Amino acid sequence: MIKKLGAGIYNYMPMGLRVIRKVEAIVREEMNRAGAVECTMPVVQPAEYWQETGRFEQMGAELLRIQDRHGRDFVIQPTSEEVVTDIARQEFRSYKQLPRNIYQVQTKFRDERRPRFGLMRGREFIMKDAYSFDRDPAAATISYQNMAAAYRRIFDRFGLSYRAVAADSGAIGGDLSEEFQVIASTGEDAIVYCPSSEYAANMEKAEALAPTHARPAASAAQTLTPTPGKSTCGEVAEFLGVDLSTTVKSLVLATDEVNDQGEVVKSQVWLLLLRGDHDMNEIKVSKVPGLNVGFRFATLSEIEEHFGSKPGYLGPLNLKKPVRIVADRDVALMADWICGANQADHHITGVNWGRDLPEPDLVADIRNVVAGDKSPDGKGELAIERGIEVGHVFYLGTKYSKAMNATFLAEDGKPAFFEMGCYGIGVTRLPAAAIEQNHDERGIIWPDAIAPFTVVICPIGMDRSEEVKTAAEKLYAEFQAAGVDVLLDDRGERPGAMFADWELIGVPHRVVISDRGLKEGQLEYQNRRDTAATKVAVGDVFAHVKERLKV
Repeated sequence: MIKKLGAGIYNYMPMGLRVIRKVEAIVREEMNRAGAVECTMPVVQPAEYWQETGRFEQMGAELLRIQDRHGRDFVIQPTSEEVVTDIARQEFRSYKQLPRNIYQVQTKFRDERRPRFGLMRGREFIMKDAYSFDRDPAAATISYQNMAAAYRRIFDRFGLSYRAVAADSGAIGGDLSEEFQVIASTGEDAIVYCPSSEYAANMEKAEALAPTHARPAASAAQTLTPTPGKSTCGEVAEFLGVDLSTTVKSLVLATDEVNDQGEVVKSQVWLLLLRGDHDMNEIKVSKVPGLNVGFRFATLSEIEEHFGSKPGYLGPLNLKKPVRIVADRDVALMADWICGANQADHHITGVNWGRDLPEPDLVADIRNVVAGDKSPDGKGELAIERGIEVGHVFYLGTKYSKAMNATFLAEDGKPAFFEMGCYGIGVTRLPAAAIEQNHDERGIIWPDAIAPFTVVICPIGMDRSEEVKTAAEKLYAEFQAAGVDVLLDDRGERPGAMFADWELIGVPHRVVISDRGLKEGQLEYQNRRDTAATKVAVGDVFAHVKERLKV
């Protein structure tokens, strides 16, 4: 399928390329059907466009920067928002020319720090990226929904199990952002969904609802409790013989105020409190007022200055200097909880809000959801599975059009900024995701739509039997005439080796022709997922396979 040339850089071999071309064909058909128009933008792009938006500096090491012989700066495109916005500001002068959607299927390059998982996290890859331009947010929403519907048609045609999940919009803001995730146990992303409703989101976006019960009254005395050498919530819970959910973990962050020269003039230390069995969600934390300006983890000296203790025994009591306290929704409703004592080898049990310490400065959803949490739509409990992101639809607004002064004349005769959306599909990532989802101990199991070949004809002894050769070529011609993507294996391999090759490659439909079978008036058909072959009359094989193909 592929052969590695360098770190994160691959040759696409004939079988792999056939899969990629089929993915591209489906993508193009559905994009064209949705009204998008194909173009191609350069892989090598002048840096000046990226400097207009500030991304030349902001993107960091992932953006590969080069210079030509004259010392002029260029980039190897990882995406093309800048270039397509330049096209729009030159070509789309009036509201009468909108809406527009431009797409390309083009090579991209991102200088990943650690290329891994083959095409999953490669540096050079093929992506379909589309960009919509509209006159106002309402029209842009329609374009977004049109693309989201097209993506569902595309992924339905691929024949893969996938979920469209709500995604976080990051610094751009807004709520219109969806990821398309191929379900696979090896996936890097956690997908949150409700089995009894349509709710689905990625882990960054999924909301952890506040408990519906009131905070219980305090029933235990606050006690300084020795916990020698027990520095994690798990160790403390086990040592004290209590449930992990009764402990509270302390995470210390800091925000910096800088002057015009970029020098830090003031820092604020924050203490985040989460239940011991929960994990912090950095995206949610980045939306907390005061932390949304950018945060970092506090230094060891800052921690010791404010808490008088090293990490492992931190808590909100007995502070040396005041900090801002943010409690997760669950922690805000806990009673008689356990936290660090800001003293080595000690924790405090029986801690209660109001009695032992003031109410937190802020209460917010700052944790990852867990299986069994209530679904935000109120229709059941959440479940979690793994997925591989292969597509993303995104409403951009005026982020790029304002940065590049890309305007059109609106109906009132005044200039207005384009409302934009962007829509990506990882063309070369998708076959890798399909393999992760569809395989067994014998090899790949391709869905029909993107298999390198849909049908393989395996003639046994074709080089020795004229009858086998004639029957194989006749069936091959029939499939070709019907538009079926068929391959005739005429290598003369032994049956075992031949079958093993095609099981490894994953061609979904196999027809075996042999002398013995022809004498009995039968051929053998086997779907790649079948455990055994089915004998079919010679005259019925073509119709039988066509039925399985739904041609």
